[in-house]
Amino acid sequence: MIRIVTRARLARLEDAARTASEQVRQTSGAANEAFGRHVRELWNVTDRAERVEAATAEVGVLLSGALAELSDAQQEMLRKDIEIRWLREELSRGPVEGETVTVLMHHGEPHAVYASREDAHADTATHGYPADHVWTPCDERPAAAFTWRCEAFTYNPATNGFHRANRSIPRAPGGAA
Repeated sequence: MIRIVTRARLARLEDAARTASEQVRQTSGAANEAFGRHVRELWNVTDRAERVEAATAEVGVLLSGALAELSDAQQEMLRKDIEIRWLREELSRGPVEGETVTVLMHHGEPHAVYASREDAHADTATHGYPADHVWTPCDERPAAAFTWRCEAFTYNPATNGFHRANRSIPRAPGGAA
C-alpha cells in the first residue's frame, strides 16, 4: 500500500512530534525532580533512622547500666534489711548476764562503746594510734592519765547494769593492804 503524504499532513506530524518531544522533555524533567526529591527524602529518612538507631543503642547502654545499679542497690537494701532485723532482734533480747562490752576512753572520757576489745583497738588506729600497737594492762593511774584506754564492762542482771570487769584493788593509806 502506498500512502501519499501532503505538506499539511507532514506539518501536522512535525508539529505533533515537537509537541510530543516537548511533553517528553517536561515529563522527563518532572520525573528527574521527583526522583531527586525521593532520593533526598530517602537520604533524610535513612539519616534519621541511623540517628534513632544510635540513640537506641546509647539508651540501651544507659538502661543496662541503670539496671545493674538498681540490682546492686536492691542487694544492698536487702543486706541492710537483714542487718536491721538482726539488730532489732538483738536489741529486743536485751543484755545477757556476763555479756561484755568494751568502752574506749580518750583521756579518761568515754569515746565509744564496742562489742569487742579488737573493735576498740581498731578504732584507735583510725585516730592516729599505730595499728600494731601492743596493748598492755593499765596500772593504777587514773584513766585521765592515758591517751587511749580500753575498759571492759560486764552485764550484771542483779543490778541491771554494766560494771567494770577489772576492778582495781584500792590500796590502804600508808602502803598496808
